[in-house]
Amino acid sequence: MNFSGIYKNQSFYKDHAEKEIFWTELSDLSGCNCYCDAEAADRICEEIQNYTGNGIHFIDSGNYHYMTRLWLEKQQVPFRLLVFDNHTDMQPPAFGGLLSCGGWIAASLEELPLLHEVILVGPDEEAYVQVEPELQQKVCFLSREKLSMMTAEEKEDFFKNLDADLPLYISVDKDVLCKEDASTTWSQGDMHLSELMSFLEVVLELQNVVGMDVCGECDQDSGSEDFLNDHANEAILRLWEKMRKSSERMGSE
Repeated sequence: MNFSGIYKNQSFYKDHAEKEIFWTELSDLSGCNCYCDAEAADRICEEIQNYTGNGIHFIDSGNYHYMTRLWLEKQQVPFRLLVFDNHTDMQPPAFGGLLSCGGWIAASLEELPLLHEVILVGPDEEAYVQVEPELQQKVCFLSREKLSMMTAEEKEDFFKNLDADLPLYISVDKDVLCKEDASTTWSQGDMHLSELMSFLEVVLELQNVVGMDVCGECDQDSGSEDFLNDHANEAILRLWEKMRKSSERMGSE
C-alpha cells in the first residue's frame, strides 16, 4: 500500500517476480495520515474492494496501522487477531470518532462482531492499564516486561498454546522491534527480529492464518536506516511464502 512512497526505496519484494504483487496507490490521498476521515476511508475501501484480505499486506508506516481495521472488515467468519506492537493502539478517539493509528484495535473490537479476541504482544504494562476495562476483557495480553522475564521455552509455549479453534489474522508493527533491527516513526520496543520470526513461524505452522499485514516503515525523508526495515520485510515475506507453500503441499496430500 503506497501512502508515503517508502516502498519504492526498498527491494524486499523485487525478487518475488513469480508472485502476484499488487500496488494500492494512495500517495495522493488526504485525510489519512495518523487519522483516517470518512472520505479517505471510502476511497481506501474502494481501492481494496477486489481483494479478499487473505494475503500479506505491507501497509507503510505505523501512521497507517488503522489499515488493519479496514482489512479485517473482509473476514466473513469468526476469527482472532494477533498483534505485535510496541503500543496498545486502544486509545479513545480524540477527534469525533475518527479511525486512528492509535485506536484501531479498540475500534475493531467495538465494531466488528466477528472479531472474538485480540492477542496483543509487546506494549508495556503501564500503557495497558490505561485501556478501558471492557476492552481488556476481550484481550489476551503479553507485555514487554513479561516477555523479558520469560525463558525462550516459555515464550514458545505461549504461542504454541494459543487457541486454534478460530482462524487467525496477524498484524505486525515493526516498532515492537529494537532499534538494531528496525527504524520506525514511533517509539520502539526491545524485541529482536530473530525472536519475532520464531514466534511467527510457530503461529504460521499451528494456526489457520487467513491474512497478515506489516507496517512500521520510517519516514521517507529520514530513511538512512531503512535498510533495516527492508531486511525485516524480506524475512517476514519469505517466511510467509515458505509456510504457505508448506500448507499447500500438506493440503494436497
